[in-house]
Order: sequence, then structure tokens, then C-alpha cells
Amino acid sequence: MRSPVLRHVLTHLITPLLMCIGMGLAYMGAFVTPEPNHLPVAVVGAGPRAKVFAQTVKDTAGDKLDVRTVATRAAAVDLLKSRDVTGAYVPSAKAPELLVATAASDMGATAVEKVFTPVAAKEGVPLKVTDVAAPVADDPTGQGLFFLLIAVSIGSYASVAALGAAGAGLPMRVRALLALGVSAVVGAIGTLLAGPVFHLAHHGLASLWGMASLYSAGILFIGVGLHTFLKRWTTLTMMVLFVMLNFTSSGGLFRPELQNGFFGTLHAFWNGAGFVEGIRSLLYFGDDGLARNVWTLVVWLFVGLAVTAIAAACERARASRPTTALPEPAPSAPSVEGAPSAQGAGPRTHRQFEAEAEQAVEEELAEEVEETVGV
Repeated sequence: MRSPVLRHVLTHLITPLLMCIGMGLAYMGAFVTPEPNHLPVAVVGAGPRAKVFAQTVKDTAGDKLDVRTVATRAAAVDLLKSRDVTGAYVPSAKAPELLVATAASDMGATAVEKVFTPVAAKEGVPLKVTDVAAPVADDPTGQGLFFLLIAVSIGSYASVAALGAAGAGLPMRVRALLALGVSAVVGAIGTLLAGPVFHLAHHGLASLWGMASLYSAGILFIGVGLHTFLKRWTTLTMMVLFVMLNFTSSGGLFRPELQNGFFGTLHAFWNGAGFVEGIRSLLYFGDDGLARNVWTLVVWLFVGLAVTAIAAACERARASRPTTALPEPAPSAPSVEGAPSAQGAGPRTHRQFEAEAEQAVEEELAEEVEETVGV
């Protein structure tokens, strides 16, 4: 390929095309065909009849449902509030009841309702649906937390371009301090959006800010550290880690029981799932499971700090290496009166070499920032 400009353009097209493929595979693989996959449900009853009924439901559904029996309705409510089951069916010849917790998953509640509505219809009676943990009226589907995750994530990984690329000339300790400050600001923005602006959270705003800042800091430190090694490919890497795999496994739209095994497995330890499930625990489930989700975010932060420390060590090692001296400019020939000046046509000076190097670095950084923020 003879044109350097065309080659430059085609090289920069690799990143958006790979993003197109990755986003398509991730989002369509995770969201297009949601269906129950070992969806945990309970049947309320202690006698043989309840056990036979539960086994019949299990045999009919196959691998779509995991069915257990519980002795009392109160025990079923506890399982729902600890998110151990998605729905609980209370058999009755006159008034069968389905217990759900839409704050845990509106889609999950809909799925179990579709399972048990035909069961009640066979008895010729309507099914009563009781929501034991409903989201706030300002977020009726409970999916606002997923969009909060998106806002905080974008603010975090897009800031990596400024800290890693535009701040490449700063010492790593300065970039690390800036990352810490940015994470606090991103967390504050997320808290402002979730609280006073859209009223997704009516209490626990200080804890929400802490979790959002912790989540953001993990992303920022991972990104700043990786930039030392990946440079302009950091954008694609961050998109894979914190968009393609993160949003799809967070449980913000579909909990893992409505997804395939790959995304369900990621949900157990990915940072987006830790953030969404942690906020749910804080807002709707009396902090049940909150500690585990906070520790998930802490582990991701430790990973980010480790990556940043390794990057700092590598940068120090590079800085200690001897640099190649710029070539000495050749003495210019004396000008002859009336002859054209050789200035600009002769050998370049140190200043010109340095100016060209600085311009090349600035152009590369500008391209990287534009590419990242544009995404």
C-alpha cells in the first residue's frame, strides 16, 4: 500500500470494526434470547402433596427450573428477600398465590409468572401475584440501576484516555492520585443522578457514593496501568472488559438465571455485577449480601492497583535506560551573496528534531483521546 495516509486510516478502522463485532456478539448473545436456565423457584407446602406437585413442575420444565419446597409462606418470603429464589408458588384450590421480588429482577418475576399462570389456570382459578420487594415508583422496572452502571462506567473508562494518554508525561504517582480524584467525582455524579435527579435511591446515598467511587477506581487504575503497555489499544481492551463483558453479565436487565452459562458465570465475580447487586442490596434488601458485593469491588481495585504498580516499575526501568543522542547538526555552508539561502534545506537542528518528536506524540495522543471519547 503506497499511500501512508490511507494506511493510517485503515489501521485506525481496525478498532471500531472489532468493537462492532464484539458488541454484536456480547449484546446479542446475552440479551436477544433470554430464557430460564435453572431458574430457582419454590413451592410452599410441607406434605407429600406439595412434594409431588414440585416434582411435577420440575419434570415438566426440565433444566429451565430448579424447584424446591419450603414449609411456610414466611420462609418463602425470606428466600425471595435473600434472592435465593426468583418466585414462590403457594398452591390453593381457591386462591393460589405467586410471590415475587421485582426489585431483584423484573424480568425474572415475569418469567416465573409465565410458568405458574398456566398451572393455576388448570385449577380454573386466577393467580394472585404478590410483590414482596417492589422497586420505588420512580423506577418501576428496577432497571434504572443498570443505566446508572452505564453512566458510571463510561465516565470511568473514558477518563482513562485523559489520564493515560494526555497524562503520559506525568509521573505514575501523579496519574494514580488523579485517578483516585476522578473516581470520587464520577461516584458523586452517579449519586447525584441516582438520588436528587432521577430518585432511583431514596436513602443510603453516602453508601451509594462509596460503592460507585470504589467501582470507578477499579476501572481507572486498571486502565491507567494497562495504557503503559497497550497504548492506543487500551480503548478496545477497556471496551471488552467494562462494556462487552461487564454490562451483559451485570444482572441489570436479566439475572444470570435467564442467560446462558457463560454470562451467568461472569455474574459471580465481575465488577459490574458487584456494583448492581450491591446497590440492590443497599436499597431494597436490607443490606443482605452487601458485604460480598463490596468485596468483589475491592478485589477489582486491588487488581487495578497491582497493574498500576507494575506499569510504574516498567516506566522507571525505561527511564533509567540510556537514550540515543540526537545527531549533531552539520555545519551550514557559508551563504554567498545573491545565492538562495540554504536555511530549511540543510540538515535539521536539535530543536527541529525535538519539535517533530513532540508533534508526533501530540498527534498520537489526540487521536487516542478522540477515539476513546468518541466511543
